Amino acid sequence: MVSNTQAPSTSSAGAPAVVRKRQILAWAAWDWGSAAFNAVMTTFVFTVYLTSESFGGEAHASSVLGYGVALAGLAVAVLAPVVGQRSDAGGRRKTWLGVNTALVCLVTALCFFVYPRPEFLLLGVALIALGNVFNEFASVNYNAMLSQISTPANVGRVSGFGWGMGYVGGIAALAAVLVGFINPDVGWFGVTTEDGLNIRAVAVFAAVWLAVFALPVLFAVPEVPRRERAAGIGFFASYGLLFRRIKAIFKTSPHTVWFLLASAVFRDGLAAVFTFGGVIASGTFGWELSQVIIFAIFGNVVAAVGAIAGGFLDDRAGPKNVIVFSLVGLLISGGVIGLFGAEDVSLLGLQWSGDTTFWIFGLLLCLFVGPAQSASRAFLARLAPEGEEAELFGLYATTGRAVSFLAPALFAAFISIFGAQRYGILGILLVLLLGLLVLLPVRSPGKTPRAVVPEV
Repeated sequence: MVSNTQAPSTSSAGAPAVVRKRQILAWAAWDWGSAAFNAVMTTFVFTVYLTSESFGGEAHASSVLGYGVALAGLAVAVLAPVVGQRSDAGGRRKTWLGVNTALVCLVTALCFFVYPRPEFLLLGVALIALGNVFNEFASVNYNAMLSQISTPANVGRVSGFGWGMGYVGGIAALAAVLVGFINPDVGWFGVTTEDGLNIRAVAVFAAVWLAVFALPVLFAVPEVPRRERAAGIGFFASYGLLFRRIKAIFKTSPHTVWFLLASAVFRDGLAAVFTFGGVIASGTFGWELSQVIIFAIFGNVVAAVGAIAGGFLDDRAGPKNVIVFSLVGLLISGGVIGLFGAEDVSLLGLQWSGDTTFWIFGLLLCLFVGPAQSASRAFLARLAPEGEEAELFGLYATTGRAVSFLAPALFAAFISIFGAQRYGILGILLVLLLGLLVLLPVRSPGKTPRAVVPEV
């Protein structure tokens, strides 16, 4: 282990409480801001727009979007751990968080030029895919900061608070979009629905939203120290160092590696729930965009409650228990939606319409997604070698993205095989089930040692 780097968590533990609170709030503000990309662009508004009839039909456009997101995942899988390793070594964790966030803002704003015609489908998917790549790179450094601003006793709560802020930020962003661009005949700045102008303007709004709320963390959280020996390694040589460190991690803490593999699978399913949730609501249940956004607002309220409550449970019952419980809840809730779709059904002795089914079990999906995501991040933060957090979170992104083609591809494949969009969710549930089965043998952080990595 690199000996000249003090443990961020130790440093945080010794800092004045007021400083930690300010840093936590600034750090969580980035999650609030990133909701503009996650909720507005990739889940409930822009991807719904991209998969509308204007772009060649919902099934075709959904498949193209699925494959585009999968290709973005492969790019992240190849690059993320080295991106994290080099930001750790160069003392540029905060710098690269800022650079990649700026790139997310840029490609999001460029979505303004995606007009509602089939020939613009590839441009829209390409921009969303690039946004996913840069957002993942930013998240590598953002997640690594968790150890800088928390202690072993409260890391679950801090992680849950961050996720909760993200969901509340999603509520605020979606509410602003609904009031300012979707519902009125003439929205803010005089935008109308002609030529998709209101949705294209939403992309510019989302870019500005992210830029504004991403700024506090760049001022409040200090940069990590530079390590001269590690910083001098070339880009391609970084892969050799990466493989040596993976070998060392597996030798000193094999359950860290197994957790990376397990979380890779179930996190791909979790991401797909959000990526395609709005698409299913629109295409399968026939909801108008305003209905999708209203559901999204309620869904984010429920998700925020789930994430924050899950953070408290994480610090008491352990992150693994929180993840397992959440995945089981997701499988049950998603299974009901996938099996019954928009049909009127008799369930639990009651006659339910398809819309009622989606409202109830869709909100349950939202409730369970937050705790699973938050506890997964806190799980790894407890195992990360001191001073190597971004590299390990880079591996976290890589292992996740190495299989990130699974959920989007199975979503697209199930649509192609069965000929209906609603069956796509069954492909996502298969991924969640596999992740749960791989996770079950993994030991909790308190029962396995932290990994030790070799010096350069």
